[in-house]
Amino acid sequence: MAKDLFARRVSVITGDITQLEVDAIVNAANHSLMGGGGVDGAIHRAAGPELKQACQRLRDTDWPDGLPDGEVALTDGFNLPARYVIHTVGPVYAKTKDKSHLLANCYRNALALADKHGCRSIAFPAISTGVYGYPFDEAARVVLDVLAEELPRHELDVTLCFFSDKDTKAFESVMQEG
Repeated sequence: MAKDLFARRVSVITGDITQLEVDAIVNAANHSLMGGGGVDGAIHRAAGPELKQACQRLRDTDWPDGLPDGEVALTDGFNLPARYVIHTVGPVYAKTKDKSHLLANCYRNALALADKHGCRSIAFPAISTGVYGYPFDEAARVVLDVLAEELPRHELDVTLCFFSDKDTKAFESVMQEG
């Protein structure tokens, strides 16, 4: 990807994704969509009980068996500064099976859904790198590949919002390599 496009349209920050004033934030959800730990729990707490109700409606209408890995679903942001929450389920890492295409789909499908709903800005957490065990460096390369492919297709400003300075620095290191 042209470095100038990345420099103009992608921000890498350490912070609380629930506080970002963007059109959409991405939730690293679990299959149930009913909230959980990590960023998923933080988003549900900050958005308020209406988010869980909206997720239940998604389960009742569109995803009765749960949201599959790599797929996306959209709800309002409710009490969040973001207008929308895009829920996606990242893959659980397995050394014996390459699931990078599923992780890539999380990012690719979220960008497409945000674009479809007229968003101009979107923020992502690190998907699958927490309890799902995806190695951070491998996940960062997937993210960079997807952004290189997708940014020219969408008029979106992207924020990659990491919970810790360690993750932010690790991502920036992978970014400088590639």
